[in-house]
Amino acid sequence: MQRKIRMTPVRLLVLGYLSIIIVGTILLLLPFSTQSGESAPFMDALFTAVSASCVTGLVLRDTAVYWSTFGQIILLILIQMGGIGFMTVVFTLWKIGGKKIGLKERTFMQESVNAPNLSGMVRLTTTILAGTMFFEIIGAFVLCFRFVPDLGWGQGIWTSVFLSVSAFCNAGFDILGNKYGEFCSLTAYSGDPFICIVIPLLIIVGGLGFFVWQDMKENKLHFHHYTLHTKLVLITTGILIVIPWIIMIIAESGLPWQERILSTFFTAVTPRTAGFNVLPMSPGNIRTVTVFITIVLMFVGGSSGSTAGGIKTNTLATLSLSLFSLLRGKRTVECFGRRIDEENVKNAAQFVTLYLLFAVIGIILICLFEQNNPLYDVTLSDAVFEVFSAIGTVGLTLGMTPFLSVGSEIVLAILMFLGRCGCLTFLLAMRTPSAPAAILPMEKVRIG
Repeated sequence: MQRKIRMTPVRLLVLGYLSIIIVGTILLLLPFSTQSGESAPFMDALFTAVSASCVTGLVLRDTAVYWSTFGQIILLILIQMGGIGFMTVVFTLWKIGGKKIGLKERTFMQESVNAPNLSGMVRLTTTILAGTMFFEIIGAFVLCFRFVPDLGWGQGIWTSVFLSVSAFCNAGFDILGNKYGEFCSLTAYSGDPFICIVIPLLIIVGGLGFFVWQDMKENKLHFHHYTLHTKLVLITTGILIVIPWIIMIIAESGLPWQERILSTFFTAVTPRTAGFNVLPMSPGNIRTVTVFITIVLMFVGGSSGSTAGGIKTNTLATLSLSLFSLLRGKRTVECFGRRIDEENVKNAAQFVTLYLLFAVIGIILICLFEQNNPLYDVTLSDAVFEVFSAIGTVGLTLGMTPFLSVGSEIVLAILMFLGRCGCLTFLLAMRTPSAPAAILPMEKVRIG
């Protein structure tokens, strides 16, 4: 007798993102989604839909040059749904439709945003939606002061809205290619205070996470009242901005001082995990150390329960504290007068291991697929950068994305999907529950 497949929260989450990608691909295949009025190639539509839904920003075609206004609207909707989360959208529709929010629905929502418990799910959803709308509207309003004078009222307002949503959702899509050249991102605004401050602030707020918003909303600026999660996120985020910023200021010594300070601040923030750039992202234009720091930041990403990808700041903090406890000879991981659950440390190690495993596989496959590429000489650093950009849902590239073969495009699309759903979540969704096995005898192995 065939076993019935049970719809668990993680399976619903994975199927939800797959559904968004499928619908997005179909809409992008419509003739009026492109500027030319012809249907886009299937792989272009699929890759772009995956990139937008997984809030990554890697593109095979310049968004402004290739996609029509309708196509850009579809991309913006995909970015918004991918940013706030599939289950947040579904949860909201349930509330609007008058559906009773029971234990099952709250469990699905809890899994979607990685909430610690079931209580407060309805309030959290309201916070996510209200906070998202507030920050995106404020961001669009401020950006209008830069783009309306440059692009005119209609295009200026649309560009401001698009970039505000894209930045807050850590997506990295832009629509400036028509004016400044294909795949230009924000390089025309290097050193511009409006762009180099507003866009990073949107990225930071979106990357902090919904739980941090709620905690700060309830406790205002009273740091000692914050949860341990919020404290770790804020401190780790601050460190991961300030230290890379200082290194990049020193490294990019060829720029004028004002442009260097503003552009390196932007460059230190955007890899976690937005994908915009104001400095040309190629080894010939930026220092090798800047490229390396960018890869590290793409690896870490934002925070749990946020619009960002990567292994997350709290994962890095937990593993760092675990190492620090080992060096101090402590048996438990402690911070701010609290003991971190050993299960959290175990999950963090498992997640990073899986993340690196998928990244290594991706690097190997791309190197194999592109070893005879006549259009682009793909180096190891190119492959490493591209893979961490994809699995970290960042969207930065050293320039190889438009020249990749279909095999590499599929690899990157899978990595973007894994990065958005979570590598561990994806594997758990594939797992079939089984009866608990007998407890086996214990034996120690040598580590290190």
